[in-house]
Amino acid sequence: MRYWLMKSEPYEMSIDDLAAMPDQTVAWYGIRNYQARNFMRNQMRMGDSIFFYHSCCAQPGITGIAAVSRLAYPDATQFDPGSKYYDPKATLDNPRWFNVEVTLVKRTRLVTIKELRKYPELNNMRVLQTGNRLSITPVDPAEWNFILGILA
Repeated sequence: MRYWLMKSEPYEMSIDDLAAMPDQTVAWYGIRNYQARNFMRNQMRMGDSIFFYHSCCAQPGITGIAAVSRLAYPDATQFDPGSKYYDPKATLDNPRWFNVEVTLVKRTRLVTIKELRKYPELNNMRVLQTGNRLSITPVDPAEWNFILGILA
C-alpha cells in the first residue's frame, strides 16, 4: 500500500462535499499536471490511503482520510468542450488525462500546514517544500504514521 496527499480547493470539492456524495465517493477529475496524472495513472492502487487536504483557502491543511476506490480511467472532462478542463488534443482513442476515484474513510480535525511545519519529523514532506504546487504527492509511511499519531 502507498500513501498520498491530495489537495482540493474547498470551493471545488471540500471534505463536506465528499461526505455528501453518493457512497462518499468522487472521481478526482481536472488534474492537468503530468506528474500528478502519472501518480494516479501509474502508481495508485486500490486501497491506497489518502490525506484529503484543503488548499487555496484561509486555513489550508489535512481535513480527512480517504482511499483509492477505483483505478485510473480517462477523465471525461477532457472531452467536454463546455468544461474548463477541456483539452482539444485529447481523443477517446488517445486520452491525455486520467482520474482515480476516492472514497471518504473519515473526517479528521483540521491539521493546518502551519501545524505540520512545527514537527521536525515532517521536514521532508513534499507538501511542505518551498515551491511545491503539485496537487497530488506521495507521503512517506513514517510521515503517514506520524500524522495519524497527532490525529489520535
